[in-house]
Amino acid sequence: MTLYLIVAFIFGYVLITLEDVIKINKTAIALYTGIICWVIFVVSSGELVDVGEELTFHLGSISEILFFLMGAMTIIELIDIHQGFNVITNRIHTTNRRTLLWLIALISFFMSALLDNLTTSIVMISLLRKVLEDKKDLRLYASVLVISANAGGAWSPIGDVTTTMLWIGGQVSAINIIKTLFIPSLICLLIPIGILSFRMKGNIKRPDLNKDEAKKEEKVKGSLRILVGGLGALVFVPIFKAATHLPPYMGVLLGLSIVWILSELIHFKKDEEQKRPFSAVYALSKIDSSSVLFFLGILLAVGALEHAHVLNDVALWMQNTIGNQNVIVITLGFLSSIVDNVPLVAASMGMYSLADFPMDDKIWEFIAYCAGTGGSILIIGSAAGVAVMGMTKVGFFWYIKNISLLAILGYLGGAAWYIFITYSY
Repeated sequence: MTLYLIVAFIFGYVLITLEDVIKINKTAIALYTGIICWVIFVVSSGELVDVGEELTFHLGSISEILFFLMGAMTIIELIDIHQGFNVITNRIHTTNRRTLLWLIALISFFMSALLDNLTTSIVMISLLRKVLEDKKDLRLYASVLVISANAGGAWSPIGDVTTTMLWIGGQVSAINIIKTLFIPSLICLLIPIGILSFRMKGNIKRPDLNKDEAKKEEKVKGSLRILVGGLGALVFVPIFKAATHLPPYMGVLLGLSIVWILSELIHFKKDEEQKRPFSAVYALSKIDSSSVLFFLGILLAVGALEHAHVLNDVALWMQNTIGNQNVIVITLGFLSSIVDNVPLVAASMGMYSLADFPMDDKIWEFIAYCAGTGGSILIIGSAAGVAVMGMTKVGFFWYIKNISLLAILGYLGGAAWYIFITYSY
């Protein structure tokens, strides 16, 4: 059974990484892999009733993550369809290369912590297209955006899917992950940005934009109120969990309901046809449902490996072979630049139990950092990188030549700081 499970998982995983080559959507492959892994587990074990109960319990844990993601995605879409992000992006007017570099990096770093690295990348690419005419400049700043968005997502419980998984799973707490990973994540950003800023001189050339149109976009009714309400709802989620001890998805669904009501009140006087483009129902139709199902498939597959004790065996093998936990986790970070960090973190959650490594243990914090920031080493290593690659045509090998070494220096710099602080206490 173990061999069949491993082969099925690896085969599915390889097909997912080759999505652009085989032209089959990775969500379909993930779902297929997840179901097939459970079929192998059921047929091999022969305990249909017990397996059914285990699957039901496992699906409950998965649902918490999926409902959280759907709620957060819908809030972000509501902000976007109200042009709420234009309130921020239309206020950047500098033409100085260094100043723009630091603005883009820091705005993305903190925005990613509130939203997520993928959404932040899409929003900031829209900004860069408004302020940069030269395609070479766009390529460089977009690459910096990948590093800053991933670094910003790593230290927030709602900033990256993997950190959210660890938070919902009980491996980390919101306050502690912010407190312990903020500085390492900031170092991960500052090292590459600091090096790049010494190379930059002069001013950028801005494209000729229709300024009246930009102002018009910003004046969509309720844009500022939805922006404040939406971001407030997301920030409120950790506070809600700490105050009520209810799961995070309850907090994000409460926030969604409040923002939904707010959007209805803003457009109260409009008829149904006029309200529809600004409604939460429309926002729900725009969220990336494919990504939600992708997470479902991956987490189902990892769950089958966990219940078959494959992940425990892998953890023991790594412990006996490599030995040092810091090296193991840093290696996972490098792997996350090649393969998706979601299954890597899901697998690590199955490899190490909460009984041996309780909430806020150093290993969970370090996994959150390494999985979140390691994806910046290659352009294909994170959702943010893939989005930037598609929207700005940043080449895979161009990124390796110009950005990867900087990303590695930042990644190792933040990791070194975390290890130093860990051993200091």
